[in-house]
Amino acid sequence: MAESDPDTRTELSLAGRERDVPLSMVGSATSQFAEISHGVLGERPPVAPRAIERGAVIFDVDGTLLDDMAGISDVAGKVLLEAFGTPEAEGRLHYLATTGMPFEAQINQLYGEAPLELRRSVARQFHQRKVAEAYARAKPFPEIPKLLKRLAAARWTLAVSTGAEREMADLVLEREGLRYWFEDVLGSGQGTKREHLAEYRRRYPDAPLVLVGDSRFDLEAAQSVEGVIAVARASRFANWTLSPDDLRRWGAAWADYSLTELPEALERILAPTPPPGKKTRPRSASSKPARKGR
Repeated sequence: MAESDPDTRTELSLAGRERDVPLSMVGSATSQFAEISHGVLGERPPVAPRAIERGAVIFDVDGTLLDDMAGISDVAGKVLLEAFGTPEAEGRLHYLATTGMPFEAQINQLYGEAPLELRRSVARQFHQRKVAEAYARAKPFPEIPKLLKRLAAARWTLAVSTGAEREMADLVLEREGLRYWFEDVLGSGQGTKREHLAEYRRRYPDAPLVLVGDSRFDLEAAQSVEGVIAVARASRFANWTLSPDDLRRWGAAWADYSLTELPEALERILAPTPPPGKKTRPRSASSKPARKGR
């Protein structure tokens, strides 16, 4: 935003004084985050539906594959302070409480009374600073490379759904040596997570779909599309904790602070349910048939 633009500076100052925004922490009632949409699919030729062997595991990027939420939330806190006068620590929590949504939708949710052009300008500034200040240093969680290799070896189809721009997610995943494992990446220009999941459902009809996310928005998006199972990475850093219990309460079939045991969790979650009344027990050494003598 240009320093020499007095009208813009006045707008920023008034927005900070006039809008007293309560901290939008997520409560127990169903939120409306999954309802917000701002993009459409269709910029590439449609992908033909096909059968896949095991099912698809669809990963969020920020806070799920990449250990970058502390850096991104710091950027958000600075941007919201400069634009709306929100104290930096409070702005950081505003961002974390609505993470999983595209930033434009977060701005609309939190500062909907601010002028539209101001909200658009703030979103552009956030994306630029997110790339320069957060993505420049972003690294995968330590277990991620081995995890993706294990899932691929177990014949899962892997894909990405992110609220970030697809092109930037592609570049960061390529830089970190992860892009190889994913069949496709859908980002903010292709719609919301709900729309991404509907698209993956169309591409992989009748196959199990698992969304791996890190926010309530991710869980609500998964619940909105038939046949999608949600699992989640819990998080904790300065003044913020989203525990496995929180995520399970909001619909996660499995949650932990690390995704190391995700392959085993998927096997348990998707294991066939035995018929009613039929008990299963592990086979012991004594139950093995005796070897016949010669």
